[in-house]
Amino acid sequence: MNLAPAHRLAALALVAAVALAACGGGATAAPIMPSGGPTTAPTVAPSDAPATQAAAGMPAGCPTSPPPPMAADATATVTLATEKGDIVIEVKGSLAPAAAGNFVALAECGAYDGVIFHRVMPNFMVQSGDVQYGRKPNVDEALVGTGGPGYAFADDPVTTPYLRGTVAMANSGPDTNGSQFFICVADVALSPDYTIFGSVLSGMEVADTISTGPSTGGQESRALEPVAITKATVTRP
Repeated sequence: MNLAPAHRLAALALVAAVALAACGGGATAAPIMPSGGPTTAPTVAPSDAPATQAAAGMPAGCPTSPPPPMAADATATVTLATEKGDIVIEVKGSLAPAAAGNFVALAECGAYDGVIFHRVMPNFMVQSGDVQYGRKPNVDEALVGTGGPGYAFADDPVTTPYLRGTVAMANSGPDTNGSQFFICVADVALSPDYTIFGSVLSGMEVADTISTGPSTGGQESRALEPVAITKATVTRP
């Protein structure tokens, strides 16, 4: 699961194939970026760990199967408090009922608390949501980016472009959505393979700061000084 926004990544051919590491059902696909493939795409790397282990470390009360979809006329605001500041996201059921309901449910149960932004790409995107292997203080450096919530759900149709501030699911292929997501820090030319469920209302400067942190570069672009989500809070109208 991955995006590649260079304030109009249309010029970046590698962006089209960005695979954001989005976990699904225990096997997640690592973020596929400009390296490893012709295009950069938000992807979740498949893990060898059995699906029964995917929910390890999840807070009590978190979903163990796909949550109910969000109503098409419903919205929610999810505030991701991070070590660099807050990112406020508007989630819309009209964009993607399944993904919106899933993101809000995981945020409400504390699944994202302590989870790092494990993949950072300036002028493209920042990726987080590995609730299995990406939680501080027990980040698994060998497996982060491959984890998920222990279940997977189908894609919602993508009806809007990947603009700066877009929030979408990272995945490892069709219908493999789990918990990993990414935020575009530029307009990106991606194929409509990554379900869009919201957009940033405020805090893009925080996402920008996270995206420019030190990383391994290349397709993996693993954050070397990862920033964590300290607390996710949900409010409804």
